[in-house]
Amino acid sequence: MKEMAHIDNSPSTPGKFKMEKSGYNIHHQYHHRLRWPVAKLTFWCCIFVGLILVFMLRSSSSSSYSASDYRDKDSISTRHSRSLRTFSWGGPSWEKRVRNSGRVRAPNGFSVLVTGAAGFVGTHVSAALKRRGDGVLGLDNFNDYYDPSLKRARQALLDRSGVFIVQGDINDEPLLKKLFQLVPFTHVMHLAAQAGVRYAMQNPSSYIHSNIAGFVNLLEVCKSVNPQPSIVWASSSSVYGLNSKVPFSEKDRTDQPASLYAATKKAGEEIAHTYNHIYGLSLTALRFFTVYGPWGRPDMAYFFFTKDILKGKSIPIFEAANHGTVARDFTYIDDIVKGCLGALDTAQKSTGSGGKKKGPAQLRVFNLGNTSPVPVSDLVSILESLLKVKAKRTVMKLPRNGDVQYTHANISYAKRELGYKPTTDLQGGLKKFVRWYLNYYKPGGKKSSV
Repeated sequence: MKEMAHIDNSPSTPGKFKMEKSGYNIHHQYHHRLRWPVAKLTFWCCIFVGLILVFMLRSSSSSSYSASDYRDKDSISTRHSRSLRTFSWGGPSWEKRVRNSGRVRAPNGFSVLVTGAAGFVGTHVSAALKRRGDGVLGLDNFNDYYDPSLKRARQALLDRSGVFIVQGDINDEPLLKKLFQLVPFTHVMHLAAQAGVRYAMQNPSSYIHSNIAGFVNLLEVCKSVNPQPSIVWASSSSVYGLNSKVPFSEKDRTDQPASLYAATKKAGEEIAHTYNHIYGLSLTALRFFTVYGPWGRPDMAYFFFTKDILKGKSIPIFEAANHGTVARDFTYIDDIVKGCLGALDTAQKSTGSGGKKKGPAQLRVFNLGNTSPVPVSDLVSILESLLKVKAKRTVMKLPRNGDVQYTHANISYAKRELGYKPTTDLQGGLKKFVRWYLNYYKPGGKKSSV
C-alpha cells in the first residue's frame, strides 16, 4: 500500500534577542555583521523555494496516470512504491461503464460497491454477487504490495463477467462522492486494506493510510449520502492477538494486539462503533481466519510454500516456545464468500439521513473461520502429497514479528445469524488451489490468463 505523507504544519517559533543600548557604533557594527549573512540567507531561501516549486510541478505531472500506464506490470514497480498516487477518472465513457457495472439485474437485488475488488477475497465476492444478479462496481488502487500482474489478471476475470473495477484510492474523497452520485449503492462491501502481519514492521505508515485513514474517509462519504448504504467490512482474526482462550469468540477481549496490522483492524472496529453511534450507519465486521484458495495472495504461507517446494527451496516451519505447535484455522475462499453474502443479505438499513442519525442502527461482529485448526507442518505434508515433491523443511522459532501461535474460530454466532456453515476441509481446498496454481503458473514461468 502506499505510504502516508507526513507534513508538519506547525511553524517553528523564532528565537528572541535583545538589542544593545550602547550607542550607534555598536548598532552599526551589529547591522554590518548581519548584512552579509541575511543576504546569504535570503539567497538560499529563494533557491529552496524554487526547488520546492519544481518538485511540486514534477510530482503533479508524474503522479497522474491513465489506465494505459498500468497495463504493464513493470511500469508499476518502477514508479514510486506505495506512494500516494492520483489516478485519472471521469468522462462520459467512464461514467457509462460505472453505471452499467452497478446496474441491478435481479428483482430485489443489491447495488454493491466492493472496495479492494482486485484483491483475493474481493474478486471472489464480486463474481458471486454478479452471478446472482446484483449490481457490482469495484474499486482498487492496484498497489504493488505483491505482484500487480496477479491483480490485473483478476481484473480481467471480473471484466469478462461484467464487473468494472475503477482504479482509485479509498482516500480519494471526490472519487468516492462521484461514484455515489452515479450509482445509488444500497450496500458497500469494504475489503480494501493493507494486509500482512510482518510487512507492518517495514512500512507501518501504509497500514495507517489504508486501514484507518481510508476507512474513515469511506465512512465519511457513506454517512453523508442519501440514502446511507449498509456496510459490511473485513476485520481480522488477528484482533484476538495474545488472547489465550480458544476457540476465539466475538465476546472475547481484543485489547492485546500482537501486530500493528491487528491494531489497525481493532481500531477499525472502534471507529465503526463510533460512526454507528453518531451517524446511524449499519455496520457489520467480519473477522476472517486465514483465508486460502485459487487466486490467493502470494504473501500467504500456503502460496509461497507451494512455489518454494516446486523450486526445491527450503521452507520455514515455525514452532512456539518449548517446541509448541503453530496452527491456523485455515478457511477456504468459497466458505468466506458465503459468509460475506450472508452478512450482506442480513444487513439492516442505515438509519441516518443527511449525516444525522434518526434512530438505532445495526452493529455486528462475526467470526468467519473453519473451526478446525491445522498445524502448519500438516499443511506442508498435504502440499507435498498434492505436488508429489518432498519439501525441504527448516524448523525455526516463531519470530516476534506479530505472528501468533494459534487461531481457532467459534462460529456459532455466524451460524445462527448468517446461516454460515463451512464445508471445505484443508485437503480438499488445497487440492483446488494447487490445480489452479499449476495452471496459472505454467512451466517455464509463463502465466495463464485463467
